[in-house]
Amino acid sequence: MSTRAQPAARRPAPRRRPAGRARREAVRRRRAGLGAAVALLGALILALIWPGVHDAVQEIALPLRHEDIIRQQAAAKDLDPALIAAVIYAESRFRDGQRSAAGAQGLMQITPGTAHEIARKSGGTEFETGDLATPQVNISYGAWYLRYLMGRYAGNRTFALAAYNAGEGNVDRWIDAARRRNVDLTIAAIPFAETRGYVRTVLDARKQYRRSYARELGY
Repeated sequence: MSTRAQPAARRPAPRRRPAGRARREAVRRRRAGLGAAVALLGALILALIWPGVHDAVQEIALPLRHEDIIRQQAAAKDLDPALIAAVIYAESRFRDGQRSAAGAQGLMQITPGTAHEIARKSGGTEFETGDLATPQVNISYGAWYLRYLMGRYAGNRTFALAAYNAGEGNVDRWIDAARRRNVDLTIAAIPFAETRGYVRTVLDARKQYRRSYARELGY
């Protein structure tokens, strides 16, 4: 057995990463850190301004204007203010200058013929068709007609809203036909698809207005 010292085994030198790859990884890490910081800052800012953002989104999805007139007319006509707001939403989305192909005008989409009949029954002797462009007059006449329909159909919102959309004559025929079959005229049984959709839209919007604008509508 030899007694000569054996040369020490050499450890392999560590492999160095190419300089370009190291730089790319450093840049990637810096970018990731910067992105996380920006996301955190954005979250903090959003948390601070969230009430305003939420209100703006709500206002776009469910607009409300002229709430003072709506409250006034609801009290004068013994109506739910959210119901008036919901009808305006369904009719015009609160756009004052809205006009339909049938000639209905304004926020609550009242035809000149209906408006003149309302003026005659309510004592509005100085009414002119151009007055329908005025929110005060339009909401006042729309609320009067809605109150009339609610009374005519014994407080049944479905019938009153269907008549607001499709006319009293159609609703009367639908009710008579349903009674002859010994069934109720439900929303689903309304023959006109447009009117079915209209009634559902108003009733759903009414719930949302009561929930989202309780203070503005005087609840």
